[in-house]
Amino acid sequence: MTSDDLTEFGMIPEFIGRLPVLAPLNPLDESTLINILTEPRNALVKQYQKFFEMEGAELEFAPSALSAIAKLALERDTGARGLRSIIESVMLDIQYELPDLEKKGKFVVTEEVVKGLKPLFEKVEVPGEASLQNETKLSA
Repeated sequence: MTSDDLTEFGMIPEFIGRLPVLAPLNPLDESTLINILTEPRNALVKQYQKFFEMEGAELEFAPSALSAIAKLALERDTGARGLRSIIESVMLDIQYELPDLEKKGKFVVTEEVVKGLKPLFEKVEVPGEASLQNETKLSA
């Protein structure tokens, strides 16, 4: 990468002139994306595990799930920034349901969960709740 490349990407020349060293950027591979998900102090996996811990539950990501998330980011060509949106879409349902669950326990995110083939948890229909919702709709 040269200073001309940086100018082409929209950086102003005054800023580029202050950069003492230009470093080449290599594309991220699957193992690097998995490290980004798990290694930093504020890694996404650690953030979700802490969220579950605060709710009295445990969260585990299977290695195959981490690999599937990294592959999705590579397929979408979104790199490390795309990891958050992928994990958010996987965790969306449980994120809203977790505080209200009576039995929390341990949740394991697998490759099937990431691909949408299997839910992270089974929703349990509370007897009478569906009829109460129907009554509310009818009376509204």
